[in-house]
Amino acid sequence: MLIGLFDAVRAAGVPVSLRELLDLHAALQARLAYADLDDFYALARLLWVKDERHYDRFDQAFGIWWRGAAGMAAPDKPIPEEWLRQDFLRQLSEEDKARIEKLGGLEALMEAFRQRLTEQHERHAGGNRWIGTGGTSAFGAGGHHPEGIRVGSRGGGRSAVKVWERRQFRDLADDAELGVRNLQLALRRLRRFARQGAQDEFDLGGTIDATARDAGLLHVKLRPERHNAIKVLLLLDVGGSMDDHVQACEQLFTAARGEFKRLTHYYFHNCVYERLWRNNGTRYSDSIDTLEVLRTHPPDTRLIFVGDAAMAPYEITETGGSVEHNNAESGAVWLQRLAAKFPRLVWLNPMPTRTWNYTVSNRLIVELLGPRMFELTPQGIEQAVRVLLR
Repeated sequence: MLIGLFDAVRAAGVPVSLRELLDLHAALQARLAYADLDDFYALARLLWVKDERHYDRFDQAFGIWWRGAAGMAAPDKPIPEEWLRQDFLRQLSEEDKARIEKLGGLEALMEAFRQRLTEQHERHAGGNRWIGTGGTSAFGAGGHHPEGIRVGSRGGGRSAVKVWERRQFRDLADDAELGVRNLQLALRRLRRFARQGAQDEFDLGGTIDATARDAGLLHVKLRPERHNAIKVLLLLDVGGSMDDHVQACEQLFTAARGEFKRLTHYYFHNCVYERLWRNNGTRYSDSIDTLEVLRTHPPDTRLIFVGDAAMAPYEITETGGSVEHNNAESGAVWLQRLAAKFPRLVWLNPMPTRTWNYTVSNRLIVELLGPRMFELTPQGIEQAVRVLLR
């Protein structure tokens, strides 16, 4: 049965190896899940799913597999009663065994249970003799008798079927619609941690080591706080055709602000020229010289352009080609300067990849920057992050 689930999960695109199949087998042998579908589902997902994006795929595969497994024919021969008895006794604590002996032993308890089953013909609740719920009988569920046999599930109204059919993780897939959470997961790979600043964070490992070396005399050790060392420069195209993509850009900006403390952002329109601005509403009064940005940001800064690259070709190739002012140097010159200063750069395009070749400006930017344009989707951002980490 595990092989069938393994094949179904692999076919759904969840990266599961034989090592993880063996881990699940060992966990079942150790009785981490036994005769309970909820426990088995949770255990399998815990061991096999290493990335939140794959939760939905796992749920779908588990549902398909279980519907097939549940329809499998029962074994021709019943399981020997002695095997079941020994397995049952292995799961009892010493306290449980003592309670059973107080009731006359396991044989007497089972005989009484079988007798009640033959005599009872309807549901019963709240009594002290029949098999039911909420009473004080030795047999049933939800009652108050300290000894006896619990009959039925543990309750709670939840089942693994409800969990996987609900598929509450489906918006974390690679091809899902954009959302801040999706983008955060994609950007999270662009992190490199380093310890910087004053030594003001408690170092548990160092304290234990130093104390042990000094025969138990306490030596408190401190260390610099751990920060993300990645520096990100985000340049966002605004206005014109980008008005259709405001929501996607806002979500990307929110996700980036949440992931990177060392993030600087500026705006431009269509193409980068000699000035950038900090706020789109005050672009003429609160702008910054692009040369200053080049001087003040170190070469290891990761540069991310966000724009649809849709403009007239002369806005890139010609002096005076800007639609807003008379630029002394072409946009191509400024793009090349930025690419030379920041070799780790990418361009995120909110338009689908299939549309890029329809615009000359798109092809020009790819020629200037190289094949570093990616679609503004979680999967596209992951591809861009791999380029930024080289």
